[in-house]
Amino acid sequence: MQGGLFDEPSEFLPSQEEDLQRYKTLTELYEATKTCKKCRLGETRKNYVFGDGNEHAKVVLVGEAPGADEDEQGLPFVGRSGQLLNNILAAIKFERRDVYICNIIKSRPPNNRNPEPDEIAACLPYLHRQLELIRPKIILALGKVAANTLLENNLAMQAMRGKVHKWRGIDLVVTYHPAALLRNPNWKRFCWEDVQLLRRIYDEKYAD
Repeated sequence: MQGGLFDEPSEFLPSQEEDLQRYKTLTELYEATKTCKKCRLGETRKNYVFGDGNEHAKVVLVGEAPGADEDEQGLPFVGRSGQLLNNILAAIKFERRDVYICNIIKSRPPNNRNPEPDEIAACLPYLHRQLELIRPKIILALGKVAANTLLENNLAMQAMRGKVHKWRGIDLVVTYHPAALLRNPNWKRFCWEDVQLLRRIYDEKYAD
């Protein structure tokens, strides 16, 4: 295991992202990676949870990792967190079919623990290629792990939310993970502010 969140083991150097350029669609990328065993989670998962939604979405939501329900069904955000996420999207007049939803890693960590740095490093090139293929206008990072990983920092949520960041030139907004909102309902008002910010950016810059 590497010492820092963004240290990559030698077998996962940037050349892997270059290798992934051969896959020109999400379907091709999924087929090429669905049996991945590059980290220990490949041995314990039930299903590889690649992503779900509109392959040409202007908005992509990135969470942390699949949970138990997602591992069973092979789809992201299908449990209680998923129901809440659907409600959050509806509140800003998006339907799930309008967006694309995925996670930093594609396999469930045991007991829903946080992903380890080497697990993130193994899976991150797949997420990067997904985002390159979708070419969204806005990314919504759901939770601290997703935000820290994409923004390559270790800041607290309070320091990241409420503003517009950039990921490779793409607008990025940070808010709380729906699972955190279920544990801490008082944070829902902050999430509401964040997704209103996302909607405002979308309407001002990217709406048809």
